[in-house]
Amino acid sequence: MLNAVSIAGYMAMVGALIGLFLRRALFSSSPLVIAIQIAALLLFAWARFTFRWRSFHAAANPTKGGLVTSGPYRYIRHPIYTAMCVFAWAGIAAHWSWLAILFGGLMMLGAVVRIFIEEKLVTTRYPDYVAYAAKTWRMVPFVF
Repeated sequence: MLNAVSIAGYMAMVGALIGLFLRRALFSSSPLVIAIQIAALLLFAWARFTFRWRSFHAAANPTKGGLVTSGPYRYIRHPIYTAMCVFAWAGIAAHWSWLAILFGGLMMLGAVVRIFIEEKLVTTRYPDYVAYAAKTWRMVPFVF
């Protein structure tokens, strides 16, 4: 059941990105938006590099190889989801509309669903995740 819900969360995130792209609400010529999106892409790349070549799964399955707590994971537990949401919301801020906001909400909902499922599954596989989670934030330090 958790795998099916996590796949739905993944599909929500992908669908939101596609929807924003098709509505031309994902990219902007604004230097500020471009800078924020480049920063989001750098965070994404840093997280993927830190995570090494572990495979990505559409379902929120914890991977073998131990708990990753270095790189951006030292500060936030879900830097890839954070990067995706920051990238999308920068575009939404530049193309403010009710539909863009709905896509942004769908993106956030998908990310939060996956976060809670992943945390449940990772805690089962790596019991030391509880101590790690106690000293890091999920996405945004001092907020969530």
